[in-house]
Amino acid sequence: MTMLDRLKKRTGETDENILLDCMESAKAAIQSRRYPFGDAPEELEARYTDLQYRCALDLYNKIGAEGQTAHDENGISRVYESSWISDQLLSEVVPFCGVSK
Repeated sequence: MTMLDRLKKRTGETDENILLDCMESAKAAIQSRRYPFGDAPEELEARYTDLQYRCALDLYNKIGAEGQTAHDENGISRVYESSWISDQLLSEVVPFCGVSK
């Protein structure tokens, strides 16, 4: 099952463009964390495929409340990071560092 199929099944979203956009944003966030000094490869490493799915799902679930920094209502509290993806997810990315030449 493809990542797009997984997202469709989990979210019930019929607009593939929204899901594809979430997947691209998730990939960019992972690549940015993985290669903090630039020069990221075009393709995401296979070990981050499931993380990309979970980050895309995280982004999708925040649609309509993007970048929210606080919200309290009827005992429900929400606070989002500026990256819009949970730090707990992005903490799974191991930064790549090279050696100076």
